[in-house]
Amino acid sequence: MSTYTTDVLVIGAGNAALCAAHAARDEGKEVLVLEAAPQSRAGGNSLFTAGATRITHEGLESLADLIEDDERHVRTEVPPYSAQDYADDLAKVTHGRNDPQMTATLTANIAEDMRWLKAKGMRYRLMYERQAYERADGSYLFWGGLHVGNVDGGEGLMRDHYRIAAESGIEILYGAEATELLVEEGAVVGVTFQQEGQSHTARAAATVLGSGGFEASAEMRAEHLGPAWRQAVVRGTPHNTGTMLRSALALGAASGGDWSSCHATQWDAGFEDNESNYEVTNRLTRQSYPLGIIVNRDGQRFLDEGADFRNLTYAKYGKEVLMQPGGVAWQIFDARLRPMLRAEEYEVPGVGEHIAETPAELAQKAGIDPQGLEATLEAFNSSILTEQQFNPNIKDGRAARTEPPKSNWAHEITQAPYYAYPVTCGITFTFGGLRGDEQARVLQSDGTPIAGLYACGEALGGLFSDNYPGGSGLAAGIVFGRIAGRYAAS
Repeated sequence: MSTYTTDVLVIGAGNAALCAAHAARDEGKEVLVLEAAPQSRAGGNSLFTAGATRITHEGLESLADLIEDDERHVRTEVPPYSAQDYADDLAKVTHGRNDPQMTATLTANIAEDMRWLKAKGMRYRLMYERQAYERADGSYLFWGGLHVGNVDGGEGLMRDHYRIAAESGIEILYGAEATELLVEEGAVVGVTFQQEGQSHTARAAATVLGSGGFEASAEMRAEHLGPAWRQAVVRGTPHNTGTMLRSALALGAASGGDWSSCHATQWDAGFEDNESNYEVTNRLTRQSYPLGIIVNRDGQRFLDEGADFRNLTYAKYGKEVLMQPGGVAWQIFDARLRPMLRAEEYEVPGVGEHIAETPAELAQKAGIDPQGLEATLEAFNSSILTEQQFNPNIKDGRAARTEPPKSNWAHEITQAPYYAYPVTCGITFTFGGLRGDEQARVLQSDGTPIAGLYACGEALGGLFSDNYPGGSGLAAGIVFGRIAGRYAAS
């Protein structure tokens, strides 16, 4: 058994964990990172994201020092997004169950902290392909409060993180799976870990858990989310199995946040290798659903596809699909809507897709009840408020007054060919974690900190419940990762 000794030990090597590592290194500390995945599969769930990060700002001009130049900027409108807007969106989607102090910390620090990463070499851009539609005059209007993302998405995010870590002298051990926290005289002094079948020990003055949630454990999903969640497809890393969460709880750590809910999206059910796919990563998500309708195998709609901007609904609609018969559904579009779908998702080679000249033929190809689909389309098309103009850049109020209603972006589905995309539930991350304080120290049930133990990212609960605003996960990883690393170093 080998023993490693360092100043600050970080468990995990995703966005939050590496922000903690960078922050500790900024304080002049020696930093060791343990990453369970091999180097070719490292990056946690962050690798599987689109890199979208929700940031406060005052409009496009205020972002000029952060984002890369683009010739489209002169034709682009980016509405301001204030700290109050951010807090309001968090409260809205979580039904007020977001921790107010964590919310205030996130909204107050994210703009500065992204510029901290920018100064280290992180690269950001406006996400035209995901957050804006080109208007008739060639201009762009960004919507939904989520405007900025990493160059090259999650892959670019993690590539930049690893380059920054190497340049600053942070040591990363790959294939090193932490198994248990080490405790001496009531303080955490490191972990035991497995690497290449051998047991090792890593000791440190402070340990930061950036090791994710428990979404990759079917047993823990069933225990905390419900039996149906055994069938959910794991979108991201297969290494987030909750091992460190269980170890911390066994020491007396208090749980934080909502352990009964998670981030889950509509995920391609027809792609042959749709679980933890490191080549396709995020591109198996299906997020153009606000333009069309979603039906189950009976051909019936079961949710409001236009309830709000996609950024504020997509993370909860995976659950709605999971609860349908067979845990599957289909997104339905026609020839006029199809060109508006995001190419990086709906044109992946091997994508699950059915095309037909009639709704009945489409239903037969897809495995949907034909009569049910035809009846749903007839009721939907005939109930649209046609006096409202269809406009995907705003909440246009073009509603379908059917059951369930579609509140915005209701467009007649009447023009052949027709398209159906099978989707299932893809789980991204769990919302339950450990309870922390303003220094990201892990707390016991009596509110006192566990000496030497910090948490960030998905391991730190309290910010999300039932749903989350798109891009706030990476943002929280940056802010609380930096806090954890800074205080761990002190």
